[in-house]
Amino acid sequence: MAILDELISQIEDPTLRTRIAAEVEKMAKQKKFGLVFEEHLPECTPLWDIPVKKGSKVALKAGKVSDFYTVLKMVDGKALCLSKDKSETAEFPIDDLVSVAEFGEPIYPYLKPIDTVCNAPHSDLWHTLIEADNYHALQLLEYLYAGKVDCIYIDPPYNTGARDWKYNNDYVDNSDQYRHSKWLSMMQKRLRLAKKLLKQKESVLIVTIDEKEYLHLGCLLEEMFPEAKMQMISSVIRPLMDENLRKMAKLSLG
Repeated sequence: MAILDELISQIEDPTLRTRIAAEVEKMAKQKKFGLVFEEHLPECTPLWDIPVKKGSKVALKAGKVSDFYTVLKMVDGKALCLSKDKSETAEFPIDDLVSVAEFGEPIYPYLKPIDTVCNAPHSDLWHTLIEADNYHALQLLEYLYAGKVDCIYIDPPYNTGARDWKYNNDYVDNSDQYRHSKWLSMMQKRLRLAKKLLKQKESVLIVTIDEKEYLHLGCLLEEMFPEAKMQMISSVIRPLMDENLRKMAKLSLG
């Protein structure tokens, strides 16, 4: 802070010097101990049941939902759209677009039955599969099951940047200097809801993660669940044997 104060004192414009000094003082008061990260709002949610119309925020169904546009006009099955940064326009077939909502905009989720399968008609056991954005699904479940859930298992994006498989594992681009901060902000919002669902006693939260974020996640869990007993279970995957070892193993097995 002393270095910052010295640099600020060298600013010739008195108005700018005063404003920067005030902002630095505000930041210094906000600093806390423990895991420190920014509160990011980078997420958007597709709204598949909401029709695309003039003024809608939309994204390409085949693209990233965070790369959204604003519909300026619609003519002959095509939509003229303005980019998120308002720097350019583009035209897309309306059928290729989906309406989106930015994180923080009011959304009122509901459950819409799609199908049922009955394998044991005489059993009282039943299961429900909810297909939705996990944040809004947790919001919805909170109305019915707050403090009633025995176990929650989550398998979040590992934030490794991998794009070679269907599951979205590249939550934040590897070149983004805030990639860990954004990932933690995303996780905190969902863990906060999960904590409301879990029973205060005799419940368990299971999270799978790899080496890229396990240290950050561990600190976050300790802060959010200070009363909980934490335990790590490591799963080691053996590397594939080379060709000679495979031949030897085949021979030894007859």
